[in-house]
Amino acid sequence: MNQAEVAPETLDLPPQVRRTVDLLFDRKATDVTLLDLGALSSATDWFVIATGRSDTHVTAIADNLIDELKKEGVRPVNVEGLRGGRWVLVDYFDFVVHVFHPAAREFYQLERLWGDAPQHRIAGAEAS
Repeated sequence: MNQAEVAPETLDLPPQVRRTVDLLFDRKATDVTLLDLGALSSATDWFVIATGRSDTHVTAIADNLIDELKKEGVRPVNVEGLRGGRWVLVDYFDFVVHVFHPAAREFYQLERLWGDAPQHRIAGAEAS
């Protein structure tokens, strides 16, 4: 799905989701996309999806996110896939972060799976 990129400040995002986007871009994540699941899911309100360039990069992005949010008192409910580096899922209950290796993101196609959800591709550091 081709869509225009939007600046995160133009969206009405919870502060922790906005901070998550910033942290993803701090570690050079690409293709950051938000899915607003609030009206579609009782499990979570947001999916934050990002891509790393390699298994090591995916792990580094997720590690940084977890460490920095912990410093701010925000701890994940669950973390999966950190050792493998192909797809790391970090569940913060109100939002879930998915950091993918490019091949895994293409394979699982979460944006397509959740095609009914409003989607926002985020403009950020990757554009510079």
